[in-house]
Amino acid sequence: MSSDSCGLGVRVIVAAWVLVGGGLLGVARSLSPASAGLGTHQQLGLPPCSMRMLFGLRCPACGMTTSWSWLTRGDLVASASANLSGMLLGLFVVLLLVLGFRLVWYGRSLSCRVNWWVGFGVVFIGVLSVAEWLVRLQFD
Repeated sequence: MSSDSCGLGVRVIVAAWVLVGGGLLGVARSLSPASAGLGTHQQLGLPPCSMRMLFGLRCPACGMTTSWSWLTRGDLVASASANLSGMLLGLFVVLLLVLGFRLVWYGRSLSCRVNWWVGFGVVFIGVLSVAEWLVRLQFD
């Protein structure tokens, strides 16, 4: 086994994550985006946002399911309008699906550079989510 190849265990774990990511995008596609820009998750039988109900404030994830629902329909403007960081997270998941599928199919590890960019993407989207939430609190 070469130094850049992955064992069967890693490939199985990554394959499971690929299925989870693809499943989440599939569920988002099956939902009708809420016209209000948030609340799409309630079609899954989930309650309204607790933070919104208790404090009258949006949480950082408000609009994320709606964003993904629009994203899976190819409407990037509506997706970004519902939740910009949600749209970027959805696109990031698509990228991770491609990278994960490649790893599972070929059994080769990702390069250090790719791993670094993936980590940077996670941190960037997290910081953007908090920043977007703080901005939305000012205008909501």
